[in-house]
Amino acid sequence: MLLMKIFEECGNRRRNTRAEEIGNYGVFDMLEQHPHIGQTKIGELAKSFLWNSYFPVHLDETLFHVLLLLSKHRLQVVPVIERTSSKLIGFISQHGVLLLLLQSSGLDWFDSIADKLLSEFRFGNEENVVHVYGDQSMTEALHVLWKSQNGAVAVTDRKSKRVIGSIRKCDIYLLLENLPRNIKSLSVEEFIHMENDHKTGSDPTIERDIGALLSAGFLRLKNNFAPRMDSPVTNKKTETLKQAMRNMADTKSSFSFLVDESNQATGMLTLRDMIIHFAPPCIDSSIHGCGFFESALEQTGCHVKNGTIISDN
Repeated sequence: MLLMKIFEECGNRRRNTRAEEIGNYGVFDMLEQHPHIGQTKIGELAKSFLWNSYFPVHLDETLFHVLLLLSKHRLQVVPVIERTSSKLIGFISQHGVLLLLLQSSGLDWFDSIADKLLSEFRFGNEENVVHVYGDQSMTEALHVLWKSQNGAVAVTDRKSKRVIGSIRKCDIYLLLENLPRNIKSLSVEEFIHMENDHKTGSDPTIERDIGALLSAGFLRLKNNFAPRMDSPVTNKKTETLKQAMRNMADTKSSFSFLVDESNQATGMLTLRDMIIHFAPPCIDSSIHGCGFFESALEQTGCHVKNGTIISDN
């Protein structure tokens, strides 16, 4: 988000600069030419961008507690700290929780939820997807991405309305490596194919601990394990929740576009949308009916009302 703000600010200041004076150069050269931006202290920037809450967990706490945090708050990772020193020793990502949940495939408590069709669930963005057209400029796309709360936008073909790609916050690193002469002339469709020359094969030794590496990827601007921009992850509402979970796990994606039979995007499904159905319902009274914990409460003669567990007896 900080980087997108920098592009937006510098873009405003470059409008009156002659093209021959700009040339092809990276974002760091751009910052040197605009010292009022490049010399801004990190502390000053951080004050304006402390949007996400910080909720750490300890080693002796359970997955139950992590599910509480991930479903209640819009967190991508949960820090793990030592109880005595508060030293950061690791973190748990949404993707890591998804992989752990999938290990319960075949068990009744998991399959009773995961084997339901996506059409049986209600998701936050199931009828709303933010998109840009492939023939729009990257400056327009960055502005849309800047405003998006999901951190990703669909790239749509203007004529067919079909999804042809996606742009995520982690893709902006390509502009770091070589800022185009005039970013306004760079189309979205050109940008989503730029990474063809940048993607590299993963280290086989790293694959042994893919879960930890995926978690680390979410904390880096350049995430080599995210799907290609021109190969968007999609699912249909006729598929099950488990199929969508496996799709995201296999593609190492943090979201999937819900598409119709014509491959037109109708909505967006995130990791949090999936995790929330396995989380305790008492943390959000707006969650109804399909969670494992709600089923368990019903069997014990209890229900949730206004965020409180109430006994029916």
